[in-house]
Amino acid sequence: MAPDSRQLCQKLENDCDLRFQSKWAGPVDFRAKNDERLQPPDESGTWACRFKNTALVALLPVAVLVTWWLLGHRGILNPYLTPSPGEVLDAALNAFASGELWLHSCVSLARVFVGFTLTVFLALPLAALLYSVPVSERVLRVPLELLRIIPPLALIPLLILWLGIGESSKLAVIVLASFFPIFLNALDGLKNSDRKLLEMAETIDLTHWDTFRTVLLPSALPAIITGLRIGFGYSWRALIGAELIAAASGLGYMILDAEELARTDRMFVGILIIGILGYLFDVILSRLAVWIGDRLHLTKEPWT
Repeated sequence: MAPDSRQLCQKLENDCDLRFQSKWAGPVDFRAKNDERLQPPDESGTWACRFKNTALVALLPVAVLVTWWLLGHRGILNPYLTPSPGEVLDAALNAFASGELWLHSCVSLARVFVGFTLTVFLALPLAALLYSVPVSERVLRVPLELLRIIPPLALIPLLILWLGIGESSKLAVIVLASFFPIFLNALDGLKNSDRKLLEMAETIDLTHWDTFRTVLLPSALPAIITGLRIGFGYSWRALIGAELIAAASGLGYMILDAEELARTDRMFVGILIIGILGYLFDVILSRLAVWIGDRLHLTKEPWT
């Protein structure tokens, strides 16, 4: 590549990086660095802001927990239908001490990770294919739309007949549930790439890889990350539904087993663990997005 072309390529990459940062962090401020208004806050202000944010986040859960305890303590709630927080905590500690809670949680998480990984390796390449070969989108549009509309849980009886009651049917449910959020967001991100930057890349004869690295990936990555987070939530919910129908282990099976034994406290434990684990791994996925953005030098701003 000639020196002028290399300079244009570098300019193109910097321009795309700047646009990407603007997309996540808002308008870019070009004022002087010594502007006092641009200086980072002092240490005390930072800690005060963090404490305030933490208090606001914890306000509603703490209020719900206190209200729940008060209603149970005064006998307003039926202890058989809605056990008190203390009873739920005792059931959680007993299940954890016996290893049952740990076992069911690990089984469900393993299924989600395997199914979600398969979905990523299916959805992202297919989105790239449909973007690169427009005729393939016209060919696959109707079958994909029909498959997208059908609820994955409605296919469980058929999947059990085809794949058996083992892990394959549950993984198929996870793939079906999480595929379309990832696929559609990735395809939409690629289609909405900056046309001016693409024309510039074509003008200076960039390779397909350089165009992907400097234009397509920075433009599509926010949509891809959004699709991954939505897809993970869908896969988690679909798995629990599958375990409620056909499973001998997992958090969904734990809830169903507690229902048959009339142990509402254990049912609450399973439900709360599902929510907590789902939230924690969503946070981990968002932090992973930060790491990917830093490694690819796409943005220096935190992704939330």
